[in-house]
Amino acid sequence: AKGTAINISSDLDLFVSLKSTTNNTLKEIYDSLFSYISSKGINCRKQNVSIGINYGGHSIDLVPGKKHVGNTNDHSLYRNKKNTWTQTNIHKHISIVKNSGRLEEIILLKIWRKLHNLDFPSIYLELVTIEALRYKNKNQSAANFLSTLDYLKDNFVDKIIKDPANTNNVISDDLYKYEKEDIAKKAKESRNEEYWEKIIW
Repeated sequence: AKGTAINISSDLDLFVSLKSTTNNTLKEIYDSLFSYISSKGINCRKQNVSIGINYGGHSIDLVPGKKHVGNTNDHSLYRNKKNTWTQTNIHKHISIVKNSGRLEEIILLKIWRKLHNLDFPSIYLELVTIEALRYKNKNQSAANFLSTLDYLKDNFVDKIIKDPANTNNVISDDLYKYEKEDIAKKAKESRNEEYWEKIIW
């Protein structure tokens, strides 16, 4: 829906919206989805708010959430890493990303993430890309991608990124510091490469 999916092993994020009347706790919803997928013999792993699966050559992240009561798109999500919950609005995320003018750069960074096998949640990656290019001109995707790598290697690790749909939800907390440092290290390595085929191939 954001227009940023890539076709390398089919990177795909699917949001599973449950009714507000669902009786199960967020943890029960998350764990039961994981157990169900596992019981079907599908390779899966618990991440933070998502469950990652590999199926038919496709890499898919499933994000279960419980809708809030009333005429709203707000949802509550379970945060597995810290055994807590958070509130967000996927519709707002989609709108922000689609209207950012940075879709090409986001797609490039998702390709880079996939090729280098990095744990970098999609909404976090998207918001970081938008922030990194805040003052950059549009229609210069290659230069902007390199600027994003510069941002990742120099400013990313300690930068606080908040959820635009809920400022109490700190998106940058979705990764531990060592995971952010892995991303920064790879960005530095890529930025030091002389040829594009060593960065994105």
